[in-house]
Amino acid sequence: MLWIDGAAAPPGVTLDRGLEFGDGLFETIAVHDGRGRLLRRHLARLATGCARLGIPAPDPAALAAELEAAARLQGSGVLKLIVTRGAGGHGYAPDAGAASRRWLAALPPRPRATSAATAGVAARVLATRLAEQPLLAGLKHLNRLEQVLARRELAATAADEGLLQDGHGRLVCGTMTNVFAVLDRRLVTPALERAGVAGVMRAALLDAWRGVGTEVEVRDVDMRELAAATELFLTNALIGAWPVADLDGRALAPGPYVRAAQAWADGW
Repeated sequence: MLWIDGAAAPPGVTLDRGLEFGDGLFETIAVHDGRGRLLRRHLARLATGCARLGIPAPDPAALAAELEAAARLQGSGVLKLIVTRGAGGHGYAPDAGAASRRWLAALPPRPRATSAATAGVAARVLATRLAEQPLLAGLKHLNRLEQVLARRELAATAADEGLLQDGHGRLVCGTMTNVFAVLDRRLVTPALERAGVAGVMRAALLDAWRGVGTEVEVRDVDMRELAAATELFLTNALIGAWPVADLDGRALAPGPYVRAAQAWADGW
């Protein structure tokens, strides 16, 4: 028997492991002109995540067709896809052979402030730290309580985004973004082998720069290095690329790297 808000659940409704344990993955896909931006990259990341977690992945061709049809129907906005291990198992151990479940929600467009893309945003280094877990690093899994706590911390400031570090003082990411910095005239983005989400926009930009012969360093970044950054910008699949104009009160100017990132992102 299952109760929801004190009332008996409708027949057929069961607990899902995504709700119970965060046992699943999600993708947030920007939709423009009836097309999902970077859709193939989202599907590839989802497949990788399912393989690493041992979750039966949806049929890729059927899922792609489903998402393409939803994007055409929606026109513009956001598609949020959630895939869980499904129901079954008493406790943490899942039932062998249990079928995965997926949910797809069509959400309204999120406003993209012109000022954020042109003049830049304010960012603050947050006190909230990310735990290191190589088994989950890079995945867009459903365990997002660290980000929830970080966004609560950020809400007490006037900043647009918060930067997160791990327990050793290494920069990992923003609360909802990946980070790129220009350090000693070199473009750098933090390595994500211990924590953080490997964003599809980050991956697309890395490929784009490498495609034109621009080397990008993917390495550990000590937070103290940001004091010397001449350019800092944030990326994700929904915003594209935002320059950071204010980092903890230090002014930064948008530079050529973020403008190149924005040009590529707008064309995808």
